[in-house]
Amino acid sequence: MNRRILSLLFLLASALSAAAQRPNVVLFVTDDQGDVAGCYGHPDARTPHLDALARDGVRFANAFCTTASCSPSRAVLLSGEHSHSNGMYGLQHASHHFQSFVEVESLPVIFAVNGYRTARAGKFHVAPENTFLFEDALEAQPRNPAHMAKACADWIGGLEGAPFFLYFSTADPHRGGGVATELPGRPNRFSNREYDRVPRVRFDAAELTVPAWLPDTPETRGELAQFLESTARADHGIRTLVRALRKAGVWDNTILLVVSDHGPPFPGAKTTLYEPGMRVACVMRDPRVEERGVVREEAVSLLDVAPTLLEACGIAPGRRMQGRSFLPLVKASVEGWPDQIFASHSFHEVTMYYPMRAVRTSRYKLIWNIAHPLDFPFATDLYYSSTWQATLRAGADAPYGVRSARAYVQRPKFELYDLRDDPLESHNLAGDPKHAQALASLQGALRTFMDETEDPWRVKWERE
Repeated sequence: MNRRILSLLFLLASALSAAAQRPNVVLFVTDDQGDVAGCYGHPDARTPHLDALARDGVRFANAFCTTASCSPSRAVLLSGEHSHSNGMYGLQHASHHFQSFVEVESLPVIFAVNGYRTARAGKFHVAPENTFLFEDALEAQPRNPAHMAKACADWIGGLEGAPFFLYFSTADPHRGGGVATELPGRPNRFSNREYDRVPRVRFDAAELTVPAWLPDTPETRGELAQFLESTARADHGIRTLVRALRKAGVWDNTILLVVSDHGPPFPGAKTTLYEPGMRVACVMRDPRVEERGVVREEAVSLLDVAPTLLEACGIAPGRRMQGRSFLPLVKASVEGWPDQIFASHSFHEVTMYYPMRAVRTSRYKLIWNIAHPLDFPFATDLYYSSTWQATLRAGADAPYGVRSARAYVQRPKFELYDLRDDPLESHNLAGDPKHAQALASLQGALRTFMDETEDPWRVKWERE
């Protein structure tokens, strides 16, 4: 399928569509932010525009990714399938070269078939392109949200009132832009510099609150300051995009969903299935819903995004989609909403083979480290971060958050945590007889999940 075919499908669907105006949809994705935002209680984050959106819509307090890796998580977002089902096992770019199966039914293609114009701006990072095909790929600087919003406004202006699906994906606050050699600890710069029409928000490393899952060192503080500045820049994108939507006269008929692909780019979060890696921001504004400033405690995941947005537009989900629409939660709390979230991580970089599967409930989390005899592998940027390098210099027994560096790298087969009593996941209960029943129950749930989704790694239950 190519863009010409998409255009023909759009014309056909438009001719057959009902006269009633359908909502536009914008999916705004930040890169490596997790739930680092003021509206999620972060003490230092400056995210006034996400916070304002939360006051004008619905904030999901317990939202999770299903894999804390960039390409796999984005493929989940755009397909509604777990990464082991859609085939995007690891990163798409360069020598990593992972890509989804061609038969995946993606969100942009389904929208196009149903008469929506589609475009993407910023980071894409999935493949093959025809499987995740957008009608237009807008030229825009992914670190400059003002530039991205201008490109989107120009595109919307040419649609002549046609409904649209826009994928707006910043490259912030991902690591990048070199190392700040002039600063203590030589922190990664997180691409912080002057950008046209984007204000800089700076942070004093000495004044920050270091989360308990990270070591409180000068190196960590320096990198947190840079990370938070990059996060503030991504947040500015919400302001510029909302202004563009208002100026185009489409704001009152546009659903806006803001999410992060996974947790922050520090060891202990990104590429792990611990809470800092899985928790993400998820804020949705549907102009048709009257109630504002709502907080939902029910658990949702990025697997649910595709079916949710489709249902919001009256479109049936793809036949392969495994998520459940959380649109009912946008309108009201739902009694008996399932609290199980399943996670599936296999690779990040091509050299980082470390498959993990997890099931999380409101009380417990079980992680199965399928390749547990191996040391936990590091993403290149995380390994060379000043945060981790300072830990290495301190030795294997040095603390890294709630674990030692050695325990972070060498993991047991099963990790069971009581999230109610141990939210930092510091005490593994997998070998505790008092929790044997919970362990067996979650193992059974995980095994059923892997069977139902035809997970290729399900054979490891018998073979290892």
